[in-house]
Amino acid sequence: MTPPLVPVVGICMGSQSDWPCMQNAAAILDEFGIGYETRIISAHRTPDRLKDYASTARARGIKIIIAGAGGAAHLPGMLAANTILPVLGVPIETQALKGMDSLLSIVQMPKGIPVGTLAIGEGGAQNASLLAVAILALSDAELAEKLNAWRANITASIATEPQK
Repeated sequence: MTPPLVPVVGICMGSQSDWPCMQNAAAILDEFGIGYETRIISAHRTPDRLKDYASTARARGIKIIIAGAGGAAHLPGMLAANTILPVLGVPIETQALKGMDSLLSIVQMPKGIPVGTLAIGEGGAQNASLLAVAILALSDAELAEKLNAWRANITASIATEPQK
């Protein structure tokens, strides 16, 4: 049996209802063989859990945090406020405003507390993981080769002419 991968990416979400979106981030990390951990952390309902997670992540070996949240979406920003690790924010699509509220809450960070903000929804979750892979590949030649091959496969999958 293969031992579990050591987590180097943290995938955080505001509630269980965010998992259908954030599992897309996990799927990309699985594809690249990158270890991760998942946590439900509400910026508003579990502030002590948030502070503890963010302040201990680096010491536990986490190198990047991917945080998905909807509505007020303060989770990515509050994680970033409590760690020096890169935080990649994924706006979760909401019923009322289709995720625009989430996007604006995540992208509009004050100077000094950056959050790399991705697109709303599943595509944003996938791209957050791909960005995490690219960041990790800066210091991992094998992972860089995997990413190059992955991108080459995407390119090769695009038809040159439309089907008629």
